[in-house]
Amino acid sequence: MPEFFDCRTTFADELTKLAERDNRIVVVVNDSVSSGKLSMFAKRFPDRLINVGIAEQNMVGIAAGLARTGLTPIVSAASCFLTGRAMEQIKVDIAYSAANVTLVGMSPGVSYGALGATHHSIEDVSWMRAIPSLPIAVPSDDIDSAGALKAALEIGGPAFIRIPRTPLPRLDCLQTPFRFGSHRVLREGADILFCCNGVLTHLALSVAERLAKSGIHVRVLEVASVRPLDSVALARHAEGVKGVVTVEEGVTSGGMGSAVVAAVTRVRAVHTLSLGIDAFAPTGSPEQIMHAYGLDLDGLHATIHKWFSARLAA
Repeated sequence: MPEFFDCRTTFADELTKLAERDNRIVVVVNDSVSSGKLSMFAKRFPDRLINVGIAEQNMVGIAAGLARTGLTPIVSAASCFLTGRAMEQIKVDIAYSAANVTLVGMSPGVSYGALGATHHSIEDVSWMRAIPSLPIAVPSDDIDSAGALKAALEIGGPAFIRIPRTPLPRLDCLQTPFRFGSHRVLREGADILFCCNGVLTHLALSVAERLAKSGIHVRVLEVASVRPLDSVALARHAEGVKGVVTVEEGVTSGGMGSAVVAAVTRVRAVHTLSLGIDAFAPTGSPEQIMHAYGLDLDGLHATIHKWFSARLAA
C-alpha cells in the first residue's frame, strides 16, 4: 500500500520555509489556522499572520490592501467560504486590481462531506474560471501543492490554488515540477485521453490500469493548471484517440472539463465524456459521496468501460 500525505501540511511547511527567506510574505486567514495547518507558521511568525475571524470579505480586502503596501499576502481559508462569500472582493480587489495575492482554497470538493452541501465546495473552480485571467491550480499530491505555491509567487500577481484535505499518495510519475500553463502525461494510451487533477489523479491512473486489462488503452493527462490552459498541447495529446474523458471533484459546468472539451473540440470532432458532481451532494463521508456519484475506482471504471464499448469500440 502506498503512503498517503496531507497536502495541507506540506503546503504549510513550504509556506513557512518561503517566509523565512522573504519577510514580505504574510498570511491572512478566517479563523482557520488549525484547519489550514498553519500553527507552525503562526508560532514562527506571529506578527505576519492576520486572523480576521469569520469575515471572508474583509479577509480578501485586507489582503489586497497589504499587497498595495508591497507585501506578499497568502489568503488561506476553506474554499467554500473563500470563493462563495468573498467573490466580489476576489473579482474586484484581487483580479481586476491585479493585486499580488495568492488565494488558497483549503479543503475543497466534498472534503467536509458530513457537514453537507453548505460546506461542500464543488463550484469553486467554475467560479474562479469565470474571472478573467486568474491563474488556477488544482494540484494532485502534496509535493505539487507546495510547488503550486512557489509557482504562484513567481507570477507576481493574483492566483488561486485548490489544496486537498484528503490525504493522497505521492505520484512519482509527476517527474517535472508544477508549472502554470503546463500539463503532464502520466500514462500513454491510444484509445482514450483521460484528463484529471486533484484528488482524482491517482484514481485515474488505477482506472487506466484496470481498463488496459480489457484492451482499452488510456492516455492519462494531468491538468493541474486549469488556467492558463495549453490548448495547443491539449489538442496534440488528443490526436489519434477515439474519445476524451474528463473527471473532477466538482461541477463539470465551467470547470476543468469544460475548459478541456472546449479546447479539444475547437480543433477536431471527438466524443467526450465529462464526469463530476453536478448536484447538491447529500451529507456523508467524502468516500460515500464520491461513491454515490461514481467517482471511485469501481464507478469510474464501469462508466468509462460502458461508454467506450457503446460508442467507440468499433
